[in-house]
Amino acid sequence: MAGKVALITGAARGQGRAHAVRLAEEGADIIAIDACAPMATVPYPLADEAELAETAALVEAAGRRVVARRADVRDLDSLTAAVDEGVAALGRLDVVCANAGVNTPAPMVEMTEEVWQEIVDIDLTGVWRTCRAAIPHLIAGGRGGAIILTSSAAGLKAYANIAHYTAAKHGVVGLMKTLAQELAPHRIRVNTVNPTQVDTPMIMNEPMYRLFCPDIENPTREDFAPVSQAMNALPIPWVEPVDVSNAVLFLASDEARYITGVALPVDAGVLVK
Repeated sequence: MAGKVALITGAARGQGRAHAVRLAEEGADIIAIDACAPMATVPYPLADEAELAETAALVEAAGRRVVARRADVRDLDSLTAAVDEGVAALGRLDVVCANAGVNTPAPMVEMTEEVWQEIVDIDLTGVWRTCRAAIPHLIAGGRGGAIILTSSAAGLKAYANIAHYTAAKHGVVGLMKTLAQELAPHRIRVNTVNPTQVDTPMIMNEPMYRLFCPDIENPTREDFAPVSQAMNALPIPWVEPVDVSNAVLFLASDEARYITGVALPVDAGVLVK
């Protein structure tokens, strides 16, 4: 990653922060973008500006430059402006991690249109907007590049009570495959990472605990762990953000120079059960 610049959305915490730090450790400068604002239908606290600043500080502590900006992936104009500003400051763009995502579990027949629309707008259309804002810079650079879209195991199999999220994450895989075809002449590779449960605030929250532990009145992380583990082939309840980041690093690097159009599970075997 030495001398390269990576754009990461949803960078204030969770997987996005882990990606920013891991790529910085390997020499990349970082454009870190996050909305840093609550979403109307999301039932758990989202990242704030202090957390985005902490991500920036961690990148700088790794010895790399960082441009951290607030932008919502639902707003193409502000997202494009943030990407343009980051590229102008850091001089190039080589890697794109379209990572921003949220989830609001509910049975499909109880799901409001507002809930459906917000999840799909962020988790699928927000990925498209990120690519739309970033790809012209990758093409203009003339050096090729790598795009890694954050999908999910839910992008490759069905899960009950998250119809919007499952549909969006399947859509991300389809978008990846089309972009891999369109961008191959520019030597730009496009892949997804497809994690199982990851130890981040999107998973570790009360609504998610209740979804997986409906028979417990006030379920906790400890109650959730064995239920989550039962989904995986390996005897672990979830993976850590850095496990996904290591896969992102590989796909972004020259070690993966001929890998494109692939959905890479980081899933503890959830897809083979």
